[in-house]
Amino acid sequence: MPSKSRLSRTRNIGIAAHIDAGKTTVTERILFYTGKSYKMGEVHDGEAVMDWMPQEQERGITITSAVTTCTWENHEIHIIDTPGHVDFTIEVERSLRVLDGAVVVFCAVGGVEPQSETVWHQADKYGVPKVAFINKMDRVGADHAGTIRQMKERFNSLPLPIQIPFGEGEAFRGVVDLIRRQVITWDDATKGVSYGYADIPDEIRTQALEHRDRMIALLADLDDGIAEKYLEGTEIPEQEIIEAIRKATISLQIVPVMCGSALRNKGVQPLLDAVVHYLPSPEEIPPVTGLNPLTKQEEVRASSDKEPLAALAFKIMQDEGRKLTYLRIYSGRLHAGDELYNASRGKREKIARLLKMHANKRERVEQAGAGDIIAVMGLKEITTGDTICDEAHPILLEPIDFYEPVISQAIEAKTPADQEKLAVALNKLMEEDPTLRVKYDDETAQTVLSGMGELHLEIITDRLQREFNARVNVGKPRVVHRETIQKRVECEGLFERELGEKKHFGHVKLILEPTDRGGGVEIVRRLEEGAVIPEELLVAMEEGVREGVLSGVLAGYPVIDIRIVLLGGNQREGETTPLGCKIASSSAFREGCQKADPVLLGPVMLVDIITPSEFMGEVIGDIHARRGEIQGIAPKGAVSDIRAKVPLKAMFGYSTDLRSATQGRAVFTMQFFAYDKAG
Repeated sequence: MPSKSRLSRTRNIGIAAHIDAGKTTVTERILFYTGKSYKMGEVHDGEAVMDWMPQEQERGITITSAVTTCTWENHEIHIIDTPGHVDFTIEVERSLRVLDGAVVVFCAVGGVEPQSETVWHQADKYGVPKVAFINKMDRVGADHAGTIRQMKERFNSLPLPIQIPFGEGEAFRGVVDLIRRQVITWDDATKGVSYGYADIPDEIRTQALEHRDRMIALLADLDDGIAEKYLEGTEIPEQEIIEAIRKATISLQIVPVMCGSALRNKGVQPLLDAVVHYLPSPEEIPPVTGLNPLTKQEEVRASSDKEPLAALAFKIMQDEGRKLTYLRIYSGRLHAGDELYNASRGKREKIARLLKMHANKRERVEQAGAGDIIAVMGLKEITTGDTICDEAHPILLEPIDFYEPVISQAIEAKTPADQEKLAVALNKLMEEDPTLRVKYDDETAQTVLSGMGELHLEIITDRLQREFNARVNVGKPRVVHRETIQKRVECEGLFERELGEKKHFGHVKLILEPTDRGGGVEIVRRLEEGAVIPEELLVAMEEGVREGVLSGVLAGYPVIDIRIVLLGGNQREGETTPLGCKIASSSAFREGCQKADPVLLGPVMLVDIITPSEFMGEVIGDIHARRGEIQGIAPKGAVSDIRAKVPLKAMFGYSTDLRSATQGRAVFTMQFFAYDKAG
């Protein structure tokens, strides 16, 4: 069965970590050692293969997840290099959703950093088995044991060191393989291409054997075969240890931990061995489940070419103006020219081309099967999270969760020609990035972009100018206010005019009263004693008031939190008309608002901040400085959850300020709460 062997020799993995832990450098070394690249790209030189966007090369960070394929030990490995910056969390989320395994890179100096925690929890959410790699062992202050201790404290998974460093910091020379009981060293002259195994030197032999014994004891708790041999004191074959680690890793009981220095070309080949040995093939992950859109029954698709087609679109990119869709094929096969069914939209689509991606370079292929991650051209209606399937056997896979944007920025085109380009460009960028929202605000005549953070919006505006040649002016978004009144008043309006040879008369009496915040607009009929007013005139009076509410007397913003009581008014036989009553009630409302002590209201946000407890004082002090009100503080282990109400006006620039106050370790979300007095 050739298809089985192909699948069992496939690995779909992601490389994820906190910003600056070195994950792009790890990926670059993997490509070099597997023969995919002939030159090592360095992030600090702006030459990394996987960081191909100009914005990535300039900033030395990963912004978009890049996909590539390489081979190692006769296994095909599909790799997604994901961003580490919190503003691009969606890239990690959607990559982990379609991957079978993850390599999480930690910095030996920084230890477990906030974004690596986020990534770890995202992987747990999707049940993705992990291998950990402690990088930068050659740096001063590298602490292998400390990083493992932090992993034990902060994660539910059990870290299992299968290597220990041979020397730390500047003395780092190689790694000790605890399974083989040998030390591995790399040859600097060949850039680490040649490496060798040797007996463990006496200076670390005792320490290495203690670590090995601990590793076996931990495996004995999880595997009966190993427990038996361990208790009897008999030798356990190397292959049996590897099998036990593989089983425990795939069932999410343990995470094998390795170490090295990618920049110094040490530790990468054993990491590739670990990907092949311990991470699952598409056959070993649970079958995907989805709903049949017709019967609404749950259906299952096993990872096999023989099952009906089921694939998830997890990423969309613009490629020289054309739409490129990344698919993870869970079951079935795809051929160039196939007609497919988009179950999420209920539409048929046709594949023009199938492409195997290597960052932004590509290779055309004629077909792809279960377990593949492939790029497709020709799909027009598709969006991120859609399911592509066989129309005869429809299935809807679980879509991808998206995050709500937390920050907005106003932009405007510099010229009418730019305006046309801007509209097209924003539509394309929104297709690519589900966390980007665009809204045209009639009240401020601005186009407002909303995203995950200031860096996110900075990259978007940069791309508008570079890729789409749409020149824009960028400003701070203007906060949209509301108006209300602060005291009760009685008022009346009179309208008397001849329009088109017909006399129109209207007289209206109103009471305006402020209500509680969030009270909205309430219109009540409470007619004076003895007043008999026809229904059509009452309706006209209400219409006049509703029009008045749309534009307040202070700055033309809508009026809210007000109760308007209709008392009626005088009538003249043959002259009182609905139009007269409508205009009279509108002018009565405006006059009343001016007398009722009008005030501007600004939006107040409910802000939720999760911060390490040691920074709690600074975070609370900063909230008070922004005229915020603390609603509650809940300790959660090493972190605290702070809830507060803060005026939106004071929240601009907050993500940057919060990061600098907490060494980048706090995160926040905010949502609209209510309108209140603008300070």
